[in-house]
Amino acid sequence: MIDEIFNNIVKYSMFNRGDKVIVAVSGGPDSICLLHSLYRLREKLQITIYAAHLNHCLRGEAADMDENFVKEFCNRLDIKFRSKKVDVNKLSRDKNISCESAGREARYDFFYELKKEFSAQKIAIAHNANDQAETILMRIMRGTGLDGLAGIRPVRDNIFVRPLINIARNQIEEYCSLNNLDPRIDKTNLETIYSRNKIRLELIPYIRKNFNDDIVKTLNRLSDTIKVDNDYLEMISKEKFKKYCDINKEKVIISKEAFTEHNAIVTRIVRLSIYALCGNLYNIDKLHIYNIIDIQKTSTGKILNLPGHINVINSYGNIYIYKVKEHIYENQNREYKLEMGMNNLTCENLKIYLTVLESDSVQNLESNKLTKYFDYDKIKDGIILRYKRDGDRFIPLGMNGSKKLKKFFIDEKISRNERNEIPLICFNGEISWIIGYRISEVFKVTKDTKNVLQIKVEGERIKECTK
Repeated sequence: MIDEIFNNIVKYSMFNRGDKVIVAVSGGPDSICLLHSLYRLREKLQITIYAAHLNHCLRGEAADMDENFVKEFCNRLDIKFRSKKVDVNKLSRDKNISCESAGREARYDFFYELKKEFSAQKIAIAHNANDQAETILMRIMRGTGLDGLAGIRPVRDNIFVRPLINIARNQIEEYCSLNNLDPRIDKTNLETIYSRNKIRLELIPYIRKNFNDDIVKTLNRLSDTIKVDNDYLEMISKEKFKKYCDINKEKVIISKEAFTEHNAIVTRIVRLSIYALCGNLYNIDKLHIYNIIDIQKTSTGKILNLPGHINVINSYGNIYIYKVKEHIYENQNREYKLEMGMNNLTCENLKIYLTVLESDSVQNLESNKLTKYFDYDKIKDGIILRYKRDGDRFIPLGMNGSKKLKKFFIDEKISRNERNEIPLICFNGEISWIIGYRISEVFKVTKDTKNVLQIKVEGERIKECTK
């Protein structure tokens, strides 16, 4: 079997010479087999391995015994070992997500911590051929598409590798027995209260007995076949994603032109957008993807809430996907008094520069979206930076009457979520500048102005808001 594992590694180019590899080890047969086999192959592959164990605090003393077992196993082989305890039940409650999702999140956060600590290139996971078959069956029952039928990938993001992906569980158990590895057995894997366990313990044995004795290999073969077609569609979709999507740390904007593509491409563009923003697609299923496509066809302003604190909004046919921020709902409290000179608003990631100039010394007032000039002598009651509030009005430059701020945003085709993030400069309690957009008629510089206030704004976030 060790040769099969080596061939998998070579076939999928899992490692490069000199790679440092974090091996996820629970203490069960699969992960102990993986750790032991990579230990045996380490010199041939020219890699360095480290073991990572997360104690989920779900099984009391048994979980602690698992942790100690892995630690002692690593000590015998002189493998560097790291462990961490996370109360997954508490994490699940705090984040209002399933226990399974909380556990996965905790594990992957831990793996990334160690990847950084050891400057590692790869993270090895012990998924095997049976896991692949179970995953495909689970996805079929949820109504998956081609990507789901492709199953667990041998290599993901050029970081996560699965050397056992086509090794059957009975082979792994035999390997552990022949090498006297004596792995731990998680008794919860024998309980049928979980969907995956029911598939493993009841559905697959039933299919073997009544339909196909080789169902695990058959489903793995299905996965390999579908991967070929799906990889081609993914390649095309990534090209279209680059063409139609604008991405930054806070949001992804899908151009309305993207939705003229074939639906097979559109669904993948939407999935790629969510993945680009969040780094995963946890709890996002096909229904969510089609809901996003549906709201693109509705009127502007339509909002969709997705799992994982993700909001989607149709803004004049363009789709904005963004993470919900708590402070969006706290705009009433976001107010800052500005002083002359540099104001460093670290919590807003903004720098505001205030400078008073004599009008005689100002020849050409060259302004841009983030630099504006005002009649300083009209300012009587302080300079404030704040965010929008219900009922806000102002007098846009060039107009005589006031206009609702909400109406201004609509006319400028600024999406609802962006409106919450556009700072406002206020003089005497009045809006004088919607940063990045328009100044007020009231405080403009005229031929009678004696002293000019220059306001200059810097910050990556405001650049994104005013694109």
